[in-house]
Amino acid sequence: MIRILSLTLVLCAGLTGMARAAIEIEEVTSPGGITAWLVEDHTIPFTALEIRFDGGTSLDDPDRLGAVNLMTGLLEEGAGEMDARAFQAAREDLAASFSFDVGADTLRVSARMLTENREEAVALLRKALVTPRFDPVAVERVRGQVQSILAQDAQNPRRLAGRAFYEAAFGDHPYGRPDNGTPDSVARLTRADLVTAHKAALTRDGVHVGAVGDITPEALGALLDDLLGGLPQSGPDLPGHVDFGLPGGVEVIDYPSPQSVALFGQPGLKRDDEDFFAAYVLNHILGGGGFESRLMTELREKRGLTYGVSTDLVPLENAEFWIGSVASANDRMAAAIEVIGDEWARIAQEGVTQAELDAAKTFLTGEYPLRFDGNGPIADILVGMQVTGLPKSYVTERNAFIEAVTLDEVNRVAAERVDPEALHFMVVGRPEGLEAASAPRVVLPEVVLGAQ
Repeated sequence: MIRILSLTLVLCAGLTGMARAAIEIEEVTSPGGITAWLVEDHTIPFTALEIRFDGGTSLDDPDRLGAVNLMTGLLEEGAGEMDARAFQAAREDLAASFSFDVGADTLRVSARMLTENREEAVALLRKALVTPRFDPVAVERVRGQVQSILAQDAQNPRRLAGRAFYEAAFGDHPYGRPDNGTPDSVARLTRADLVTAHKAALTRDGVHVGAVGDITPEALGALLDDLLGGLPQSGPDLPGHVDFGLPGGVEVIDYPSPQSVALFGQPGLKRDDEDFFAAYVLNHILGGGGFESRLMTELREKRGLTYGVSTDLVPLENAEFWIGSVASANDRMAAAIEVIGDEWARIAQEGVTQAELDAAKTFLTGEYPLRFDGNGPIADILVGMQVTGLPKSYVTERNAFIEAVTLDEVNRVAAERVDPEALHFMVVGRPEGLEAASAPRVVLPEVVLGAQ
């Protein structure tokens, strides 16, 4: 029996006027026990599916880094009785679109299909998810693509900074390991490693589904069992929580470049923290609001130290931190870091103004309905809410949470949660004037640069 739970959502849409569109979210549970969130829209004969599997590259064995990433890249390179060429031809004949991606916490599957071809498209996607071939020719081709990406990353200061930042912040936890693996680890991966990674990463008890378009709850229930019923019920245990492990300070990675790149961060907030929305608004004012943010104003507009600087609150499944990035000429990076530190301290000590708070609320509440633009984006939002543990009512309540943030609240959070002494900068380049104040760090050349 298919169980359905409905919730009608009313979203403001459009930049002018107050046009409204009713969106009904239905929670559908298939006869086999697989749950999805559905928004029916029969205006066009088209359906978008977004699927997330818990775990992602965090499931990599430490001795087989990059296995989940390489396996994900092979899901559309032949399945069942079809080799890679036959699979791609079948997908094109059906006018269907499949994409596969993976990150530290989830493996992502996106599918778009016409109603008239839905049955055949689902059958083809099922082959990719349940019976991928991992043919030797395809494995070597995709392995070469991954090695090429690793070689490019070894020449990219921003990638080098990110690698060093996460490695130092999270150590032996999976978040501290490279999602794509290393040149050596990827070279050693066998077909058996890919099969093991597939069984671990695609399981029914770790799946979340969002569906939007021309499909009924009954049809979606049958689709879920057809598409995912052949996967293992469960996989290995997921990793646990890890604290952000970087103390305040500056580290410099020597790299021959006329420009330096820096990632900077401090501990953050969990997504369900009672102060999260106040911190979210605060971050918009500090560095998340583009040209209107304080950091952009102080670094770019007033001093010309950078073309861009930004910050973001990152609540991962097992870690939470505040992160930012900036790039500047080597002779200006020290000044950029000093200004960022000063602004971090100023907002902690002085807070924000009512005018800044009002402007941030206006932007954040105004841009939110614009995200619901098309079946694919809506399906992505639905599945993202499931992964994050948000209720269906969040869609209508989110802007109210933003509006409820008061000046006293946001300034209390600034004083309690923004910590300039904990702010850590990971700099890649040859920044002038930072060497004496830094604890120099060496990127492992045999791991990162060995792909050249």
